[in-house]
Amino acid sequence: MTRELKPSTLAVHAGTRRSQYGEVSEAIFLTQGFVYETAEDAEARFIEAGPDEFIYARYGNPTVAMFEERIAALEGAEDAFATASGMAAVSGALTSMLKAGDHVVSSRALFGSCLYVLEEVLTRYGVEVTFVDGADLTAWEAAIRDDTVAVFFESISNPTLQVVDIAAVVALAHEKGAKVLVDNVFATPVWSDAIAQGADVVIYSATKHIDGQGRALGGVILGTREFIRKTVEPYMKHTGGSMSPFTAWVMLKGLETLNLRVRAQTANATAIAQALQGHGKLRQVIYPGHASHAQHDLVTRQMGQGGTVLSLDIEGGKAAAFRFLNAIRVGVISNNLGDAKTIMTHPATTTHQRLPQDQKDALGITDGLVRISVGIEDADDLVSDILTALDAA
Repeated sequence: MTRELKPSTLAVHAGTRRSQYGEVSEAIFLTQGFVYETAEDAEARFIEAGPDEFIYARYGNPTVAMFEERIAALEGAEDAFATASGMAAVSGALTSMLKAGDHVVSSRALFGSCLYVLEEVLTRYGVEVTFVDGADLTAWEAAIRDDTVAVFFESISNPTLQVVDIAAVVALAHEKGAKVLVDNVFATPVWSDAIAQGADVVIYSATKHIDGQGRALGGVILGTREFIRKTVEPYMKHTGGSMSPFTAWVMLKGLETLNLRVRAQTANATAIAQALQGHGKLRQVIYPGHASHAQHDLVTRQMGQGGTVLSLDIEGGKAAAFRFLNAIRVGVISNNLGDAKTIMTHPATTTHQRLPQDQKDALGITDGLVRISVGIEDADDLVSDILTALDAA
């Protein structure tokens, strides 16, 4: 299937491989190994496997290949490698391409585990990392050097929803010969076209919107065929971060409804953001799709819509935030996002609790901040539930 087809069509049909039985729903090939007719066939396959030839599930599998081909077609990338989790994708993409002495520039506003990989893991092995304010193009320009190998950022940061200008950072990085790696989880394949905007590598935690129903961990790295097969694949297949066939099947099913779910979630998030503007219990409503967001013009140009997540900064700090969360009845308290269910979390004490206080302060992660991943429930029910919970706060 080609990119000429619309994304919602590609998400249903791209990459399909049918067995001799002609099944409608993709088959799950729950096998770790594959049989060769002769010893000569085994030798030939280990020298060079064809597109429908497999060796070992850690190297590739028909169900996993379907998911990789489908998400690559949807994203407009040449190729993809599916991983065991979103963090396996982040760490695998970075570690596979870096060595001691390399220089990386990253936005500071990152998920805690991403910060750990950059600050603790990569530097342990001699990689130099420089952090910048992702929204400040002057800071990017000053930090990217002639010897910079990679630039990394979340297109929308977690949990304060800062937006990075992909095309502008790409231009600065490519001028110095650096590759641009974008963690695109919050933007989703529905609202972001990072490859078309110049990103070299796009990373998703498939655990989030791609599954979308809280069932399985997974991730995916997308890029050129050369990067995926010559850099990422050798590293991932030898270090063991590959996706399982069953997980790939779950993700294939998730892709079929991704467009419908994300659009419904975004509409709900927009309705909530509009309903809460100016509420007396809130210091701030942070939603990229609302005109009050500092980078709303960039969001409109880069994505068109604001995505599925908003954050509320509740007056009264942690105690008020906890009262709010404990009064919620429609949503649930958890630390995932991108789910069909509305999920709320208190980043300062959960996903980002290990960050030093000065870093939380710098990123805007206050004690009153609550991140809301909006689901597909009825918008009126969600607004009513949040307003009632704010009364309790």
